[in-house]
Parts: sequence; C-alpha cells; structure tokens
Amino acid sequence: MNIQSGLGASFNPESYDVLVVGCGYAGCVCARRLAESCGCKVAILERRDHIAGNAYDYEDEAGILIHKYGPHIYHTVNERVNSFLSRFTDWTDYQHKVLANIHGTLMPVPFNHKSLKLAFGDEKGERLYQKLVATFGENKKVPIMELREKNDPELVEVADYIFENVFLYYTMKQWGQTPDQIDPSITGRVPVFVGDDERYFPGAPFQGMPAEGYTKLFEHMLDHDLISVFTEVDARDVLKVASGAVMVGNKPYAGEVIYTGPLDELFGLDLGALPYRTLDMVFETLDEDQFQPVGTVNYTTSEDFTRITEFKNMTGQVVPGKTTIMKEFSKAYTPGSGETPYYAILEDQNLELYKKYRERVAGALNFHCVGRLAEYRYYDMDGVVASALDLSDELIAQRN
Repeated sequence: MNIQSGLGASFNPESYDVLVVGCGYAGCVCARRLAESCGCKVAILERRDHIAGNAYDYEDEAGILIHKYGPHIYHTVNERVNSFLSRFTDWTDYQHKVLANIHGTLMPVPFNHKSLKLAFGDEKGERLYQKLVATFGENKKVPIMELREKNDPELVEVADYIFENVFLYYTMKQWGQTPDQIDPSITGRVPVFVGDDERYFPGAPFQGMPAEGYTKLFEHMLDHDLISVFTEVDARDVLKVASGAVMVGNKPYAGEVIYTGPLDELFGLDLGALPYRTLDMVFETLDEDQFQPVGTVNYTTSEDFTRITEFKNMTGQVVPGKTTIMKEFSKAYTPGSGETPYYAILEDQNLELYKKYRERVAGALNFHCVGRLAEYRYYDMDGVVASALDLSDELIAQRN
C-alpha cells in the first residue's frame, strides 16, 4: 500500500486519472474498482492522519481493539456488497445484540418475547405475547403504530410502554429534541419483535466483524499498485469547483473527482452550514474481564449518555483482566471545531440547503458526490458501499 503524509512538492494531479477526497468506505471502494477495472491511476486525499474513515480501529494502551469513531457493526442483506468486501477480509460469526437499561433492568431491544416478560412479569408478559402472535403472527417486526390501530387496550399498553421506556428519552438525548418536537411518524415506526430472536439485525443474512479489524480490511482494499494515499491533506486547500469546472492547484483538472466530504465545507459554508449531530465519546479501560453482557447497552430512561459499548464483546478479543468501554454523549455539531459530523438532520429546510450546494457542482460533469457526508444522508456501512459500487459502475461503463 502506497501511503504518505502530505502531498509534497512533487505532487502532480495531472499524473492521476482520478482524485478521491476521503479515505473511508465510499472513496476506497471507488478507488479500488477504478484501479483494477480500468487501470486508472488514483490519488486519495485524506484530511486525517489515518485511513479507513470513521471505521478506523486500533489497539489502545491496554491492547484492546477499539473503534475510534464509535461502534461499527457489519450487517447486510446485499449479496454484492458482501461479496466485494469479503475479498479483503474474513468475518467472525458475531451476531449483534442490544440491551436497554430500563430503570435498572436490562431488556432486549427491539422489544421481544423476553422483554415483555421482564417488563410486565411472566404471566402478563406471556399473555401479551400470545395476543401479539394471534394478531400479527410470529417472527415479525411490528411498528407500535399498528398496535395502537387495533384499539385493544392491552396492545396500546405495550405500545405506550415501548414509546415511553425505549424510545422517548433516548431520542431526546440523541437528537436534542423535546417530546413535542419528535415527528409522530417516526414515533410510530418504533418496532416490537414478535418472537424470541434477540439479534438486533435478525433479517441480515450477512453479519459479523472483520477478523483482523476494519483498518486491516482497508489496508487490503488499498493494496494496489495504482492507488496512492496522501494523509493529512485538506482537499479544500487544493480543490475548487466553480462555473462548471474543477480546479486542482489553480489549474483545470480533466480527470474524475470523487468527493466524499461535506459539500457545504467545500464552499466555505457560504450558504450556511448543513446541520448535524455529533458525539462526544468517552473511553475508559477497566480492570475486569467484562463490564456488560453484550456489545451495546442503551440507556433509555436514565443517564446523560445514550449508550455504552464494550468492544471485546463485539470483536471476541481475549485480553484477561482488562476491558475498554465507551460512553456516547450526543450534541449539536459545530462546523470548524474539529468535531466529527455523524448524523445529518434530515429536515425539509436542511435538504433544501443541501440541494442548493449540490446545484453548484452539477455543471462539473467530472465531479461526483458519494457517501454519507457528500450525499447528506444517513447510511449504514453497507449502504455506503452499495452507493460507491453504483457510482463506480457508471464511471467504469463510461471508460469501457
């Protein structure tokens, strides 16, 4: 893998067929496919001092493999995505489970058969569960809105319990909203799982963790003679888009530019900043083998943080007597602060602002936006990979 810090005086953009801004999933998938399918020489410009974007993982001082930007749990129903990524890693058989700490009791989420009995007691919980089975069938996710629509007092009671104890306070913390600001249509989509499967992604046939970690996956993906990675490079210092033309180093650039960063920041926020939520992540290494029974515990009725992640539970790593946990505190993102924009706030006025920024690059036919930030949307990892595969398909087709 060809990687170096900074561009250096000898960097010549004209010697590359493709410039990629950002070394996360979107940029790296496109770089690999264009290099191996078209013989394109690709330069990746990355602002940070490492590859792998927000999926970056590394061993902390205790030797625990941690995810620097929060937990990344691989899951997908997309066979093409899985086939592509599996070229660069083997997978563990990890099946993600989430518990909610509800007034001190840990209950599976999505709410299921076991959760009902923990919340309402064995006898009543079983009766409620059998009513759900009779009404909706077994092994199905049912939105609580559908429970309410049945006009059955007991089903409404279940819906209200889930709303108040699983969804409401957690959502207020995550999005900084008061109850009256929460969209009722989103509230209604909160599910109950009518069944005993405690996995968080029961419908995903492909799930697990990369056997050697995410950073190793990216190292393998970038291991190609035609790909060069330049870290600690802010593309805004060399890249401009104006009047339908892409300029690199103050010269017109005729190659393809794949942009995965925030589009508003490329233009200096001159139309206003696109709002995001960010996270303060507090890591703590403990002198014990295990802190909690699963990888993720959501705190849905208490605490200022939203959840605690314990990495060893996800990676399967064995480090006796030590474990590292991480608490997440959600807050509004401040552009230019060094914070990481995690979650786009997909309200109508924000989407209209994004549309205005997108129109400013529409005339540059060799400038392509892809990924969570550049498209201003929420993606799971497989969604980003799928979008990058689609874009690279288009570019490959144009060249062949």
